[in-house]
Amino acid sequence: MSNSSQARQRIEALLDENSFIEIGASVTARATDFNMKPAEALSDGVITGYGVIDGNLVYVYSQDASVLGGSVGEMHAKKIAHLYNLAMKTGAPVVGLLDSAGLRLQEATDALAAFGKIYRKMTQASGVIPQITAVFGGCGGGLAVLTGLSDFTFMEEKNGKLFVNSPNALDGNYAEKLDTAGAAFQSEESGLADFVCSADEIYGEMRSLISMLPSNNEDEALADCNDDLNRAVANLSAFAGDTAAALEQIADDNVFVEVQKAYAPSMVTGFIRLNGSTVGCVANRTEILDENGKAAQKFDSVLVPNGCKKAISFISFCDAFEIPILSLTNVTGYCGTVESEKKIARAVAGLSFAFANATVPKVNVIVGKALGTAAIAMNSGSIGADFTIAWPNAEIGTMNAKDAARILCEGKKADEIDKKAAEYAALQNSAKSAAARGYVDQIIEADDTRKYVIGAFEMLYAKRVAAPSKKHGTV
Repeated sequence: MSNSSQARQRIEALLDENSFIEIGASVTARATDFNMKPAEALSDGVITGYGVIDGNLVYVYSQDASVLGGSVGEMHAKKIAHLYNLAMKTGAPVVGLLDSAGLRLQEATDALAAFGKIYRKMTQASGVIPQITAVFGGCGGGLAVLTGLSDFTFMEEKNGKLFVNSPNALDGNYAEKLDTAGAAFQSEESGLADFVCSADEIYGEMRSLISMLPSNNEDEALADCNDDLNRAVANLSAFAGDTAAALEQIADDNVFVEVQKAYAPSMVTGFIRLNGSTVGCVANRTEILDENGKAAQKFDSVLVPNGCKKAISFISFCDAFEIPILSLTNVTGYCGTVESEKKIARAVAGLSFAFANATVPKVNVIVGKALGTAAIAMNSGSIGADFTIAWPNAEIGTMNAKDAARILCEGKKADEIDKKAAEYAALQNSAKSAAARGYVDQIIEADDTRKYVIGAFEMLYAKRVAAPSKKHGTV
């Protein structure tokens, strides 16, 4: 298979069968410096056009590595910019399939200006139409910025290479030591790759994500729901630690599309459907359960900088596209390391800002502990959650009851401290005490979470918010 047919076959594998219509097939490069022959630059190294995914319009471009390495030059960028113009007019997503040698050196400043035009189009489209990129081959230098400007990025796990500086160009590093361009690094360490997939899985995973999203910021993401709206989820409380599994349990047909799964796994982000409507989910996680229900990995119940960063961008996306937000709270404080201390205050400020600033319907379910200001930042009613639900055994307060008792009974005997801790837990740290003060709207059995959350979002469907007059916030 030639690279050219590979670029085209990537498009055909993504879209509904026989739905692709090419645009700009006759475009070629204009440059002639360094013996460059425009006639040999078929489609100028990028195939562009439109088609459908599950019957919905999508624009797509696929870089052709067989033509000048798929490098980006003037006409290459012009084709992508034209695609964005059409997408903005019609309100449809843009998907970029990346496989390129990067900037076309033969075109110099024309190529540099070309990158700028793509950056500008992506910036204008941000928050208006979903933008998805997928890295199949090389994606280096300025091309890597496209993945940062897009909403979601996929990487093919073996052949995808995503980097600004190549591993061998980093001081003291080389690819064999640490492959900073590889999918593992870009998903686990940088968080730039939201999804890592095999060559066989990537198209299906992209289609699943795109089917969850609205076509634009004025559209709704709706699907038929054949799941029981009142379905009880037996033993859901067993998943209080692994909230990704809990979200899967309460979702329509048990489908949860987790975003940035490998990055900062103590914070969960992703999409579910409830009664056919797409809902964005943000949740604390203290463990990952294996297929036998045993904890395969454990995390402290604290906010960490990267987890906050992950949630912030996700909340921003949901708010821009009118996707309601569901949070599952189980947090006791902040990560206490020197590295965390450099970033945690600003990260939590950003998380608080993102939740408070979002005007979409917001529901918070306290599934475990909600202690201290870390819990306030997790979509609490204090910063704007529209509806707060708690499981019966939730702990809600300033700190652990035993720790509070030690402070209140400093210097006293252990039995007095224990007595005070029990008293404090009942009066200050329980779901009932929080509900009595109006900080919790409903206390429900864990197994009934699905039907009560669906009910809450249905109640909030017509929510309207008059925001203060300003250009934008500064956090």
